[in-house]
Amino acid sequence: MPRVKRGSKRRDKRKKILGLTKGFFLTKSKLYRSALEASERALKFAYSGRKQRKRQYRELWIVRIGAATRAHGLSYSQFMHGLKSAGIELDRKVLADIAVRDAEGFTALINQARSALQAAPAKA
Repeated sequence: MPRVKRGSKRRDKRKKILGLTKGFFLTKSKLYRSALEASERALKFAYSGRKQRKRQYRELWIVRIGAATRAHGLSYSQFMHGLKSAGIELDRKVLADIAVRDAEGFTALINQARSALQAAPAKA
C-alpha cells in the first residue's frame, strides 16, 4: 500500500480552525486542540443566537407597540384585536416602526382599532 502524506491537507484544516478562533483568549487562539473546542462551542452559540435574535426582535416590537398604545389609553392586546377586526394586516415590525417614527399615523391606527372594537359585538 502506498504511503500517504497529509502535510498540506492537515495544515489547511488547522489553519482554517485557527482562523476561526483569531482573537480568542490565550490558548484558544494558538493551540489547535483548544481552538477546535472553542470554535465548535462558538459555532453552537452562533446557531442558537440566530434563533434567539428573531425572538428578541419580536419582544422589542411588542414592547414598543405596547408603550405607544398605553399612551393612547389602550392595551396592546386590545389594539391588536381592534386592528384584526378592522381588517388591517400590518406586522409587528411595521407597527413598531410607525409607533416610533410616525406619531400621527399611529394615532390614526389607534382610532381605527378603537372604532372597530366599538363596532364589534362584545363577548359575554
